[in-house]
Amino acid sequence: MESGRRQVREFFAGRAAGWETRYPDDTPAYRAAVAELGLRPGGRALDAGCGTARAVPLLRDVVGPSGVVVGADLTPEMLREAARLGRLRAAALIETDSARLPLRDSVFDAVFAAGLVHHLPDPAAGLRELARVTGPGGRLALFHPLGRAALARRRGHELRADDVRTASRIGPLLAETGWELSLLDDSDERYLALAVRRH
Repeated sequence: MESGRRQVREFFAGRAAGWETRYPDDTPAYRAAVAELGLRPGGRALDAGCGTARAVPLLRDVVGPSGVVVGADLTPEMLREAARLGRLRAAALIETDSARLPLRDSVFDAVFAAGLVHHLPDPAAGLRELARVTGPGGRLALFHPLGRAALARRRGHELRADDVRTASRIGPLLAETGWELSLLDDSDERYLALAVRRH
């Protein structure tokens, strides 16, 4: 497990500087996914595996000045890039493993997780931890600004049957970790698995 975390950290550390300049057109897809979380002014949101915290200003726009936004990421280089981009004005950013959050139970109304679940060494443990910090009825968005097939084509890879994000795997995995899948969109335009925290 520890080697898996180290590999993830090393993978993203070398890519942190200029990360968002590689994908400059992704913000509208992020904004649409954030909107589907149903947050309100004064709400509390976690950006789990936030990277450069691209979603943080969008979450802040929704919850407003009376709300709470926290970004959590394992990779210090990504968090430094987030700070360089001014994201500290919109959220508290903490360096931590999303599968071991130093946060209270049931503190968030919503969790946004872009490109996270397939990087977790133990996806079930990670989703269980996100459930722990989310109040009953809270929402989770597992997101990527491209669908799995489009991303595989971009990278010259084949789709993998054992991918945790497949329709046959993500619903049961969410169900066993405290969530109920309410929407799955794995079109070329995006990947979005939207789930609700069970009571």
